[in-house]
Amino acid sequence: MNTAVASKTETGRHLIAGEWLQADGETFASHSPANWEEIIGVFPKANAERANQAVAAARLAFPGWRRTSRIHRAELFDNLAQIVKRETDALARLMARECGKIFNECKAEVIEGLHMIQYVFGTGRMPIGDVIASEIAEKDAFMRRKPWGVVAVITPWNFPFAVPLWMLGPSLLEGNTAVFKPSEDTPAVGQRLVELFVEAGFPPGVINLVHGDGETGEILVRNPEVNVVLFTGSYDVGRRIQQLSAEHYDRITACEMGSKSAVIVCEDARLDLAVTCSLLSAFKTSGQRCVSASRLLIHEKVFDTFADKFVAAAKRIRIGDPLDEKNFTGPVIHKGSVEKVLYYNDLASKEGADVLLDGGPLTNGEHAKGCYLSPFIYRMNHRSDARCLREEVFGPHVALIPFQNNEEAVRIYNDTEYGLSMAVITEDYRAMRYFREECEYGMGYVNLPCIGAEVHLPFGGVKKSGNGHPSAAGLIETVTHKTAWTVNHATEVKMAQGLKADVEG
Repeated sequence: MNTAVASKTETGRHLIAGEWLQADGETFASHSPANWEEIIGVFPKANAERANQAVAAARLAFPGWRRTSRIHRAELFDNLAQIVKRETDALARLMARECGKIFNECKAEVIEGLHMIQYVFGTGRMPIGDVIASEIAEKDAFMRRKPWGVVAVITPWNFPFAVPLWMLGPSLLEGNTAVFKPSEDTPAVGQRLVELFVEAGFPPGVINLVHGDGETGEILVRNPEVNVVLFTGSYDVGRRIQQLSAEHYDRITACEMGSKSAVIVCEDARLDLAVTCSLLSAFKTSGQRCVSASRLLIHEKVFDTFADKFVAAAKRIRIGDPLDEKNFTGPVIHKGSVEKVLYYNDLASKEGADVLLDGGPLTNGEHAKGCYLSPFIYRMNHRSDARCLREEVFGPHVALIPFQNNEEAVRIYNDTEYGLSMAVITEDYRAMRYFREECEYGMGYVNLPCIGAEVHLPFGGVKKSGNGHPSAAGLIETVTHKTAWTVNHATEVKMAQGLKADVEG
């Protein structure tokens, strides 16, 4: 691939009721994490007036959009799919510049977003309910799904294209309208996605875009005209969203909120496979996926051999320019992330870690202007009081933890407040089933990394990782509500449960 791509500075705009609005107040810049001096664009920060205006536009568009044929709504997603196919490489380059993921990962994410669009298009002609038997022969009973109304979509920087589509796709297909606030770290990708929705023919007000930070997000959450809030990000923010939403009697929230995910390497594991799966789990996207493994649980009988292979492989990882396809990973998202990861590296040492690979900032040559970190790997016996083994780091920081048997591995895996993703590397089908049944997770993998979601499966977790409303294919349960519809075909009233229908004595 030719990495000499001309940089373009994006002009940030809101989209409200089909009208693109330039900045009329406070703005913020989006910087490239690979070169902090490069500004991707300057974007307006939505104040309360703008954010509430977007909600009002979505509310106004809702009745007409809800009454639109579901198949017609789906066909607009087919239009969107064709546009995304055309724009795949350009979208991937913009994403690589703005969030620092390597080009191959960015292109894979665009394809994942495309898959979500295609999935939504395909479900447009699928049933929206069920025909259910009634106790009374003359009655027909139905379960039908109906949209809630206005959906606020608040998304993270690390998957700035696919995650919004996980949320916007099912929401809009089912007849809801939306206000979308992308992460303040990746506003250019979010804006470009909305531009594609407009090109695909989605009517004014059906999707609205506002830029901003947590303050803007909170304005949306506080607005009583918002029926559903869909959020991916930290637990602290997700908890705040749920607390504020409890004040609204008709508010539904779906929050995916972080993890302390793990790979479990059993005694019988194929070690080369285990090393590959663990490297991808821990260091792809520089460990900045919500499902990234910051813990590797290794059977004590294979621990030393695995650790030697894993550290040696980690030393060979190429870290650099996201637009250079030879690199395995790029920078972390910003300077604050560098500081956070270094804090946890230092904390691990203070908590008694045996450091196997002392990672840290890369500051020479091509890394000089970016937020680059090399992997930090350490050994530590499990302790419930060790913060580095329990708190989310979100960077290239991983603990190798020995265990004696599968029962202990489950106890260690479950000993966090999170429960998002896990993988087990084993040839034993009984062990696979044991971990499947006993571990607390939302997504589980066998002989695979603990990353790699597919859109036709639910994406979410338990405990602090989620609130029981998974995203992607599972989101239909959140953005619609079930209704019962019963029709009597007789000329007299017959009641269920033997209830008498006589109105005269």
